[in-house]
Amino acid sequence: MSDAPIRLLVVDDHPLLREGIAAVLEAHPDIELVGEAANGEQAVQRYAELRPDVTLMDLQMPGLNGTEAIRAIRGQFADACIAVLTTYSGDARALQAVQAGARGYLLKSMLRKELLSAIHSLAAGKRYFPEPIASELLDAIAEDGLTPREIQVLERAAQGLGNGDIATQLAICEDTVKGHMRSIMTKLKARNRTHAVSIALQRGIIDGWQ
Repeated sequence: MSDAPIRLLVVDDHPLLREGIAAVLEAHPDIELVGEAANGEQAVQRYAELRPDVTLMDLQMPGLNGTEAIRAIRGQFADACIAVLTTYSGDARALQAVQAGARGYLLKSMLRKELLSAIHSLAAGKRYFPEPIASELLDAIAEDGLTPREIQVLERAAQGLGNGDIATQLAICEDTVKGHMRSIMTKLKARNRTHAVSIALQRGIIDGWQ
């Protein structure tokens, strides 16, 4: 077994978080922070340059987001070991990241307790999903998800558009929009469209960032 340190790349658009991770790792010589990136484009470039053992990837970043960056890196390097690093526990986000190739999911609120064990597990070839995230992933996989068109309708409802305006934007008839909204509320077990939007934002089905 190699005694070489685990080589880590951290991708996050907040310098304070990257500095915090670096500070934690200073006391652990078995993990070496070999690089940092502030957005998805930099992440793809830095990964190709450094080929780290483990990458921690923020999801919500300007430009190329974390899920897209994971997909791009895994497209070039099939063995890339990438874990999501995020504030959000929404099951749709977790599922999208896993589908893109993420091998782990770390909440920023859990970093102090789980950072080191996560890095070691991932470097050993294991997946790392804390129990709350694992349960949400199973729920997301098991249930009937929204169709791409239903998500488009819901995104516009979240912007405050009425059925008529949504129909105009999507070039469909208003009755079709109403049908989509009924389906959305059934799938999300929502009381009304406002409740449906709230559930979708909380679970990461639609994005309220910016």
